[in-house]
Amino acid sequence: MSPTFWIENFKLLAATAGLLFAAGLYMVIVSHNLVRILIGIEMLTKGVTLLLGLAGAVTGRLALAEAFIITLIVLEVVAIAVAAGLVVGIFGHHGRARVSALDELKG
Repeated sequence: MSPTFWIENFKLLAATAGLLFAAGLYMVIVSHNLVRILIGIEMLTKGVTLLLGLAGAVTGRLALAEAFIITLIVLEVVAIAVAAGLVVGIFGHHGRARVSALDELKG
């Protein structure tokens, strides 16, 4: 797509990225369910990914933005895989995936 498409739709795409980020942040802050918190983190990173792609397309440095996006996706997958493993372990030990189940942790 041409750079004019990205410039014409900049406000819409930036608002979409902001909405994704805000919804993810709300889920992380308000939710007490660990699975919902993971989904919120996923939404946060998708908003950042969209904004990175938009910035790369508008500035004409799409290749650099794509490299950042791929790096972000790889880091996101690793972090979510580790966090999902922790959630499964917590659920197996406590029988629930709530933040309140983490009060009994021992070091």
